Amino acid sequence: MKRLWSRLGVRALSVGLLASGLGGGVYLGQNRDIQQQSAEAQLVVQADAEEIQLLKERAADHAAARAFRTQAEGAAAEKAATEAKAAAGKAKKLEAAVIAEKKEEAAKKAAASGAAVPYTGEIPTSCNEYSGSRAIGCALMLDAGFAIDQFPCLDKLWKKESGWNYKATNRSSGAYGIPQALPGSKMASIASDWKTNPATQIKWGLGYIEGRYDSPCGAWTHSENTGWY
Repeated sequence: MKRLWSRLGVRALSVGLLASGLGGGVYLGQNRDIQQQSAEAQLVVQADAEEIQLLKERAADHAAARAFRTQAEGAAAEKAATEAKAAAGKAKKLEAAVIAEKKEEAAKKAAASGAAVPYTGEIPTSCNEYSGSRAIGCALMLDAGFAIDQFPCLDKLWKKESGWNYKATNRSSGAYGIPQALPGSKMASIASDWKTNPATQIKWGLGYIEGRYDSPCGAWTHSENTGWY
């Protein structure tokens, strides 16, 4: 009887150990699977992090490239603008030199022929009703800072003095030109073409009027009262 129980005990113990071994094997297998899965997850996370870092580096490289390109384009545009400005300045100087040369040639021809030097300035619309030397006088009077309502006085004054004739000469006194400068050579203080350039004579006459009578109407009033100005 005792032998029977002993055999049963051994068998039970063997079964228990076997079950325990199987359970432990299953546990160990599961543990290895979990560890493997964890390692794979870590590799995935690491790969994702490396990919994200690579993407960040590429984005930084692209941003740097765009910044460099923008800077280069800005520098090129600035250089082009500077060159264009310099070219425009040279063209303007050349144009001014050509205009000055043409004016000088016209003045020389006029002086040689006795003809009036042509006026190259602009005539404002407020002076459109006048022509010839009177239109020039109106334009230059406005340039000198006088109001348009002063021109009727200037018009009457120089009609009386010279008829707006740039070659008008007073044989008794030697007064010359539109403003009847005495002597006429005083007008050389404006330009050497004073004999044939109405604009030169008018500029001198306006300066004389402003310095002595303040305005064309002041000069006209004096002329009406005394017969001269």
